[in-house]
Amino acid sequence: MIRTRGLSYTYATGGAAPLRFPDVDLRQGGTLLLRGRSGTGKSTWLALMAGLRGASGGDLFVAGTQLGTQRGAEIDAWRARTIGFLPQKLYLSSALTVADNLALVYFAAGLPRDDAAITRALAQVGVAELAARKPHQLSGGQAQRVALARAVLLAPQVLLADEPTASLDDEAAADALALLQRSAAACDASLIIATHDQRVVLALAGAQTLDLN
Repeated sequence: MIRTRGLSYTYATGGAAPLRFPDVDLRQGGTLLLRGRSGTGKSTWLALMAGLRGASGGDLFVAGTQLGTQRGAEIDAWRARTIGFLPQKLYLSSALTVADNLALVYFAAGLPRDDAAITRALAQVGVAELAARKPHQLSGGQAQRVALARAVLLAPQVLLADEPTASLDDEAAADALALLQRSAAACDASLIIATHDQRVVLALAGAQTLDLN
């Protein structure tokens, strides 16, 4: 469940006007399309939902937690246990294997590593055979699947995806979108996709939308 009221964000530098976001009510397990051109605040809105940024004003409830009161390790652990995030830049550590990249989620959540769960998560997105590889040995599509496996490893309540079909051809975009939907449904996560890709908008025509244009 996500609920926002009067949410705003002010950048610390640059003199830009504050971003003010429409109110949102998204049920648990629902899908929301976050739409808008580049620069309208889509990535910032996702960062607020994930607790990566703090709102300048308003109220924000995500998965039963009111964000804004947690700090440091507390918010990091909450994020690892509650939020699955598939960013545009995948942030896979080049020094670690695929399996070890996923294991970082357990460290952030303060939980013991579970190699069986890591294997299951990779298998769920069709890349179990890549566990021992390093990111530079992956194709772009494989890296995105690994990042998605990392995002859903702890069965998050909210799954965020930032422009997941950018630079993909039609077939790959359709596959990526279907995989996101299956992964969210498997853990009954609320799915939020930030996009300006009309292919995604058409494919999810019945989804709830939040327009930032």
